[in-house]
Amino acid sequence: MLRIIKTAALSAMIIMTYAAAEAEPQTGNVIFFHPDGAGVNHWNAARIHGVGPDGELNWDKLPAIGVYTGHMSDRLTSTSHGGATVHSRGVKVQADSFGLDGTEMITAASGVPQSIAQEALAAGKAVALVQTGHIGEPGTAVFLSQSERRRDVDHIARQVIEAGAQVILGGGEKYLLPEGVEGRHGLGERTDGANLIELAQSLGYTIVYTREELLALDLNSTNKVLGVFAHNHTFNDNPIAVNLANDLPHYETNAPTVAEMSVVALTIVSRDPDGFFVVVEEEATDNFPNDRNASGALEALARADEAFGVMLGFVDARTDTLLITAADSDAGGMQVVSTDEPSAYVHGQYGLETALFTAATDDRGVALPFGIGFVGDGGDVSGGILVRGAGFNRELITPLMDNTDVYKVMHTTLFGTSFED
Repeated sequence: MLRIIKTAALSAMIIMTYAAAEAEPQTGNVIFFHPDGAGVNHWNAARIHGVGPDGELNWDKLPAIGVYTGHMSDRLTSTSHGGATVHSRGVKVQADSFGLDGTEMITAASGVPQSIAQEALAAGKAVALVQTGHIGEPGTAVFLSQSERRRDVDHIARQVIEAGAQVILGGGEKYLLPEGVEGRHGLGERTDGANLIELAQSLGYTIVYTREELLALDLNSTNKVLGVFAHNHTFNDNPIAVNLANDLPHYETNAPTVAEMSVVALTIVSRDPDGFFVVVEEEATDNFPNDRNASGALEALARADEAFGVMLGFVDARTDTLLITAADSDAGGMQVVSTDEPSAYVHGQYGLETALFTAATDDRGVALPFGIGFVGDGGDVSGGILVRGAGFNRELITPLMDNTDVYKVMHTTLFGTSFED
């Protein structure tokens, strides 16, 4: 069962605190939400499972929509780190890129050698990174770091901590503590001896380790917060058979949800009179489908949709903030399979040949069974990805959106930039 605050309550917290702006600004704020790996097929499954085939998700309420083309400079299917590099800098790069073009420095589409988040910080805007994976996951970390190797998470984590963002929330304590040092969630694994928790404290961050500690923060006085909610990810990134065998839940029970983290991040950064830029990633919408863990994937999508409810509540209460969302690829080619019987080819609640899922009731009051199928080996494919948006400047989202266009819409909103076609 999901341990999350209801969307209405989360939205109300923001709406009561921040009234709508009096006049439509020329530039504004940006929330970029990246439910990693979630294509149209994933959202169809989430809708059927959560609200029924005739129901409506929060994701369905986003008014702006465009088909996403996510190819890289050297391949047709994106990677998480290559896709995040494009989103953060607005230029095509090689698939094996983490804030660089392969191993080469790049100039962003705006003409500066910085990511859009680094530009925002330089302009005095508040920045928040919210992540359900570890601190070095590229969907957020690429916005404040660069590396020749994605796996050099020690180096990436230090850059994220030192970059100056007001809010950093996620997992990955093992990348913040020296090897063998006991933390709140386990032993550190850094081989350079650096203690990034102590570094963060010296930089003025309040450190929180659990959902309870995060929600207990005084959001009127907390200016910088680092959330460290798990040893690695805040979810157990395994096939369902592994989690069942080890009695592991899909998500760590003491970690906050992406919706809860988003409330805290938005409340803190939206106090900044110079504006803000927020990047949020639900990583498990990618990892669970790639693990062919259908049950975990459906829970991850439900949590992501809860976060959409929070963000829609926020942009509805203000006229100066854009919510834009896209994945970079289609994780596992996840598909709903209409069937009455478990089979060796269809994933049910506990894996292959197990009890099917039951859809929420349709308009006739009927609840039908279904299973989940995955393409090939469960890796990322170039499926049906959409760019969607709401709020300020949503009209900049057009029917066909290249992955570089996500950056351009965000940059135009933050800085008023005009890009040549």
